[in-house]
Amino acid sequence: MKGARDNDFVYQAVYRYLATLIDDAGGSAAVRMPSLRQLADRLNVSISTVQYAYSLLEKEGRVYSIAKSGYYAQALFSMDATGSGSDLLETVYVSARRPGMCLLSADEPASLQPLDSPLLTLERELLRQYPRQPHTLVQPCGELELRVALAARYTCSTADCWHADDVYIGADLRGVLEILISVLELRQAAVIVESPCDWVILRLLESCGVRVIEWPSQAEGGFDLPALESLLKQEPVRLILLSSVLSMPLGSGFTQDHQQAIAKMLERYGVWVLENDCYSELAERSDSRRLRNWLNPARLLVFSTFEKFIGAEAPFGFVLSRHWRHELQRHFLLRAFRLSPIRQKAIARLLSGGRLDQHLCVLRRMLGERRALLIQVLRERLGDTLQVFEPQGGATVWVRSLRPVDMTNVFQRLLNQQIIVAPGELFSLQGLHADHLRLSALNHGERDLQGVIGLLGDALRLSPGH
Repeated sequence: MKGARDNDFVYQAVYRYLATLIDDAGGSAAVRMPSLRQLADRLNVSISTVQYAYSLLEKEGRVYSIAKSGYYAQALFSMDATGSGSDLLETVYVSARRPGMCLLSADEPASLQPLDSPLLTLERELLRQYPRQPHTLVQPCGELELRVALAARYTCSTADCWHADDVYIGADLRGVLEILISVLELRQAAVIVESPCDWVILRLLESCGVRVIEWPSQAEGGFDLPALESLLKQEPVRLILLSSVLSMPLGSGFTQDHQQAIAKMLERYGVWVLENDCYSELAERSDSRRLRNWLNPARLLVFSTFEKFIGAEAPFGFVLSRHWRHELQRHFLLRAFRLSPIRQKAIARLLSGGRLDQHLCVLRRMLGERRALLIQVLRERLGDTLQVFEPQGGATVWVRSLRPVDMTNVFQRLLNQQIIVAPGELFSLQGLHADHLRLSALNHGERDLQGVIGLLGDALRLSPGH
């Protein structure tokens, strides 16, 4: 504990020590923790310091106290026979929330460098400028200042401009997409999506009864334009969901020639486009042309979220649409999202004041360094086992096993060693990408990346084919 005093408050060191004891205990049974005096003697700190650390853990629900008995580690949920007969995605989500896990699958780019501090500082300043009013103006589609800032950010010319009335802000991306599914009447309709596709979007479309048609990537990571045209000829497609610049988890982007060819094809078939702009701010080339620059604005909608590049303090989702104004306003009013107007104003100031663009330069560089390190280790350790698709941005890397392998078995073997990967089957509803994984170097905790990748290699070699 003496060494910890140089940089931290002593109670923080005690807190971390206790958290480690709780993690090591694991299991589903309650575990008695050391007494205040035992810990004070063991760590050479005061009893009051230990008591304060325990009180923090108690507020977090990680320990509880029993009068005249002491503190106990809160029993954690157990996952008996994890994954047997259960949903794989649910297993990934639940396991990721267990303490001590190495998340070799996390897709939370902003966690590397969140904008929490500047955002909350702005919020505190705004709270002094805008005291709470007893009757505030209801803005069901989002705070006007933020809608104005977004409209300005998305406007690129006098011919291709957006206005505040075209912008709709919701509490999160899922809620916004649910509204779009209702307004566009997509239930039972045919919708084409790129594949692999974000599992949040896939599961939402599936749960809403949308008939999802997957347009798969080619082996080398590109997309097959003749295959897309064939789908458009064969199916009564209501809408196509395409990435703006960066297609995740693949990490690839359309070339300008591809963007123009896709735009011409969709114009011929009169197909509506829902553009996924969630990762565009994370593309290595920030000056890349967006797909929407080539599309007919009469058949275009765009959606995104702040969470990928600002962080968890900005979970809002938003959509830009020049159409269905009455229906969108009605649905946003009925949904009654409870959004902090001050938080929205603070985000607007980040956008309009240039602070976000400075942050994005730093975040893109840091993500690039993490990806480069992960790719280097993968190629050094598993170059004869995995094909690595080098991404053009974002936080993750898409890989393919060079031999057919049961990735569910790989997942289970690694989970038993407290490592979580994301099997490729999660990114398809039609059983595609069975030999693929999405990996990330954002959150491997205190574990050595070389060692973790070594364990991944062991799991790949030991798992049977499919």
